Amino acid sequence: MNYELFIARRIIASKERKNSVSSPIIKISILAIAIGIVVMLFSVATGVGLQKKIKEKISGFNGDIQISNYDANNSKVTVTPVSRDQDFYPEFKSVPNVRKVQVYATKAGIIRTPNEFEGIILKGVDKDYDWSFFAEYLMDGKLPVFGNKTSNDVLISAKTAARLGIKTGDDFHMFFVKDDPNQAPNSRKFKVCGIFDSGFEEFDEAFIIGDIKHIQRINKWDTDQIGGFELFVYDFDKLKETGFEVYEQIDPSLNAFTTAEKFPAIFEWLGLFDTNIIVIIAIMILIAGINMITALLVLILERTQMIGILKALGNHNWSIRKIFLYNASFLIGKGLFWGNLIGVGLLMIQKHFGVITLNPETYYVNQAPVYLSIPTLIWINSGTLFLCVLMLIVPSFIVSKISPVKAIKFD
Repeated sequence: MNYELFIARRIIASKERKNSVSSPIIKISILAIAIGIVVMLFSVATGVGLQKKIKEKISGFNGDIQISNYDANNSKVTVTPVSRDQDFYPEFKSVPNVRKVQVYATKAGIIRTPNEFEGIILKGVDKDYDWSFFAEYLMDGKLPVFGNKTSNDVLISAKTAARLGIKTGDDFHMFFVKDDPNQAPNSRKFKVCGIFDSGFEEFDEAFIIGDIKHIQRINKWDTDQIGGFELFVYDFDKLKETGFEVYEQIDPSLNAFTTAEKFPAIFEWLGLFDTNIIVIIAIMILIAGINMITALLVLILERTQMIGILKALGNHNWSIRKIFLYNASFLIGKGLFWGNLIGVGLLMIQKHFGVITLNPETYYVNQAPVYLSIPTLIWINSGTLFLCVLMLIVPSFIVSKISPVKAIKFD
């Protein structure tokens, strides 16, 4: 039997403790730990959730890695075509982290309606396109289906549709300027089959999604010529390494760049979230530790006579210190329990009901997204428990300063 743990349990279960001077201080310490855990869970869950959601939206429009000609220079508009006939298409088997490869091409143009006009980019995709991203944000209509025949169906954003005054089922003309300014622009008639709203206005306002065959005909490309390839990865955390692997495997005439390289400002901003999360966690653990130090010192002071008796019976200092550390660990565990119960409960409310809203112009999402994995939850709790107990080791040395004779007389 663990002697120190047995005594600690008896102290915890004693009725005297509930009516003692230390009772309100202990309750405050437990409350501080509970609040700290709630704040830590919220900062991690919403911070990581926001990072994942924004990365997901960027990837939905651009893929995780893009392959194109060097002269494309990360441009939104395709200039020089790439042959579809590549060793890595349709499956990039030489790089394990690549889960899907799809083709695309882009062409800038102007949408003209009876009352409005709008400059926009037509993103042409083929029948191998993954529509799962747009299916999540589809507001009205249906997703286009592309096959062997050229389709006039396009997917347009709610922002663009509202500005142009068009809706699902409406037709509109789009004009594409030719290389020779003296020639009349190419005109194509499209039909809105669906309207989406991803909340990422920078991309929603920039693109409409249509059949790649239109761009091939306008640019007078062959059927095997495309603008480039979009690659999606299994593990986004390994994006940088996968980008290097992809670059090494493709033809020297082609260039490969990741979304982080294409949009460095956004990803640098997202990187700041990690720093903010670390700072918040450090502050919360420090506050919880200081409160527990106060509670420990009060517990030791309150049990001075007991310490004197234990020393008189032959207990050494470390054994007595362990009793109080076990006691403090129980209090920390109690705070962790209530903090997790409240924190996870509030996060589930946010996840399913979206109580906390955000400005999409600033954060690219309408509500604070939530993502909290079981390993992260375990790390937060075990890390908090370990660090708080570690902070209590030094204050527990006060036990060694207590004289058995004086302690027994202490009243």
